[in-house]
Amino acid sequence: MCAGVVGGFAGDARAGAKDLAARVEKAQDPEIRTMTGWLEQWGEDAPESADGMDHSAGHSGMPGMMGGEDMAELEKSEGKAFDTKFLALMVEHHEGAVKMAGVEKSKGRYGPAKTMADDIVTAQNAEIGEMNKLLGKSRG
Repeated sequence: MCAGVVGGFAGDARAGAKDLAARVEKAQDPEIRTMTGWLEQWGEDAPESADGMDHSAGHSGMPGMMGGEDMAELEKSEGKAFDTKFLALMVEHHEGAVKMAGVEKSKGRYGPAKTMADDIVTAQNAEIGEMNKLLGKSRG
């Protein structure tokens, strides 16, 4: 998800945004590995880019997935503009993940995935609140 973007904070960003990005990356890496493992166990193809950085059209049906245009704009940004864009994109990304996790919680049939979905909803809602605070917004 944001692994390749965290480096964009070098020297420019507020400490809170950089810290949050690193924590998000640390939390999501094991989730991605677990879900990739489930797909492999079930004989399904895992996305080629298991690090979450593949923002191709193949993910366009997933709510909150950043597109190539979003990533290009982010890569051109610096300082406060980078922070603001990154955090706004991450709020959208997390809201999409919360939505998908909600579907898994209500319709899923695999217990471990439903448990992970519950954890994702809790953690990412908290991170959304933190990102909105860094953006100077209250969650609404």
